[in-house]
Amino acid sequence: MATETAPAHTPPLPRPMRADARRNYERLLTEARTAFTQHGTEASLEDIARRAGVGIGTLYRHFPNRTALMGAVFQGEMNALLTRSRELAKAPQACTALVDWLRAIVHHASTYRGLAQALMACSGDESSELSRGCRLPLREAGSELLARAQQTGAVRPDVVIADLMQLTNAIALAVEQSPDDPELADRLLALTFTGLKAH
Repeated sequence: MATETAPAHTPPLPRPMRADARRNYERLLTEARTAFTQHGTEASLEDIARRAGVGIGTLYRHFPNRTALMGAVFQGEMNALLTRSRELAKAPQACTALVDWLRAIVHHASTYRGLAQALMACSGDESSELSRGCRLPLREAGSELLARAQQTGAVRPDVVIADLMQLTNAIALAVEQSPDDPELADRLLALTFTGLKAH
């Protein structure tokens, strides 16, 4: 006698936001982006809520913690970085493409004071919003560029993407701490390029 299989459970789709909730969400993102640019990722959440014209409880209903807000703010830039990685995957010089990708990450991370440190801090917590929304997609995209460079023999086979991403965040952190040295990122990336090359 055949046993019946229970139908697969399909989780309900999230309900769309009401118009007023959507407006609050968008205002919070706009104000958070401005605050993070001007004051760094440790900007006051109370000030962000106040500038958006809502209470702090409304902010927390949309974003349960700071990293959730950061992940939402940076989502558009993440999409741009992922698009850039796909473009670089077709570049003729695989190692140069990899370094160009790292340069784009450094530029992004150093735009917001504290982002590089936050990305480094979440490297051991794959469940955090910032890790899921930013660090993991970047690592996956970087893995493909690294593998391509290694397959061409341009990059040493013992280089792993986790180390490369930590190094990139460290460069972004150094750039953030040295605003009077605009050439620092290129110098450190040149050193990285030298260390990556297969001999």
